[in-house]
Amino acid sequence: MLDLLLAIIHHLAAFSLLGLLCAQLVLLHSRLDKRAVRLLARLDIAYGIVAAAVLAAGFARAAMAAKGWEFYATSLAFWAKIAAFALIGLLSILPTLRFRQWRRAGEPVPATELSLVRGYVTLELLLFPLIPVFAALMARGFF
Repeated sequence: MLDLLLAIIHHLAAFSLLGLLCAQLVLLHSRLDKRAVRLLARLDIAYGIVAAAVLAAGFARAAMAAKGWEFYATSLAFWAKIAAFALIGLLSILPTLRFRQWRRAGEPVPATELSLVRGYVTLELLLFPLIPVFAALMARGFF
């Protein structure tokens, strides 16, 4: 039962993370008034919380659930999944910093910054499918 509960939490958090990224990208393609910038900052806080939930549930699942840590520790697909997640996390640092900066400034967002942040969020979304691909490979014992 623990394995099932952790799997549900892990998957719901991962899908929520994807939804939050999509919401950020939609907002970044709209006119960024003060309200939109505040919403971006709030979405980004939620993104960080949900990313932590994905990690916590995922590692709890690896350590305590049905397959056990040994299965995951020896799987290259597991480590590739972790690397993809980490890369996406690293890419999210610049948008996070910009969202906070824009919120404090209260001025119109410079077009060059908006374009740069939009590119980072787009890249995060383009890399995101690697996570379930590696998860599927891992679950089936491929590399």
